Amino acid sequence: MWFQKLTIIFKDKQLRNRILFVLGVFLVFRLAANIPIPGIDLENLRKFFSDNQFFGLLNIFVGGALSNLSIVMLGMGPYITSVIIMQLLTMIFPQLEKIYKEEGEAGKQKFNQYGRILTVPLAILQSYGMLTLLQRQGVISIDSSAILFTSILTITGGALFLMWLGELVSEKGIGNGVSLLIFAGIISATPASIRQLVLTWDISRLPSYLFFFGVALVIIAGVVLVNEARRNIPVFYAKRVRGHRMYGGSSTYLPININPAGVIPIIFALSLLLFPTSAGFGFCSYNGILHLL
Repeated sequence: MWFQKLTIIFKDKQLRNRILFVLGVFLVFRLAANIPIPGIDLENLRKFFSDNQFFGLLNIFVGGALSNLSIVMLGMGPYITSVIIMQLLTMIFPQLEKIYKEEGEAGKQKFNQYGRILTVPLAILQSYGMLTLLQRQGVISIDSSAILFTSILTITGGALFLMWLGELVSEKGIGNGVSLLIFAGIISATPASIRQLVLTWDISRLPSYLFFFGVALVIIAGVVLVNEARRNIPVFYAKRVRGHRMYGGSSTYLPININPAGVIPIIFALSLLLFPTSAGFGFCSYNGILHLL
């Protein structure tokens, strides 16, 4: 069964082109994740991420872009945060909710455009707070306002570039672009991990390796099982009498996903945790940055 589905990829030209397009976007994303901003102290950088569990976890979701201090170090965080804020604002402003729910596809496009615009100030704020935090830790050195402005502008541009790539994948590729880019970031460390395993292979630790892979397979199977699970809700249609005949009276079911949100709550939670942290560091160090001006 799975082999037949795999052969469809090579037979269907449109599907094949979509998959190749997504892989091409992944390549561009990985290249951007390895372009660093200037003024980095690599030794302090490694020490900082080894001592900070929160930023170490966040670095996994952006595919190592944060540990490289690349131009896309914020990942999809600003865009996801803006989407969360826009969704919350629909509960406060009825006019915004009307645009999102009642104006059809045009309303959703306008709503998404508002989210893109909101991404810009959020990216500026998060990049400013992140640079301030890293400067306090001695990871980077900001000697002038010009360097600060250039770094913020570069990181903000990288966040908008990733937002554009994600929307391109959603439009011309397969699946949700934001989720696929996050997936690409998470698995980016897999080749390095395999290489490290091969270089440090020890036959005496074979039981530990087998146990780890066994647990990993069980976890993956459990995630797939929960993600694909459906709850069938019975639906009964009442009988109707027309003339001398009776119609209806059939029954069916409505399939409901057990986990309709998928991994979106985890992604949103990380974005919400990152935003106040970055904003807090940014505002607390405002006087220090003014000294450079």
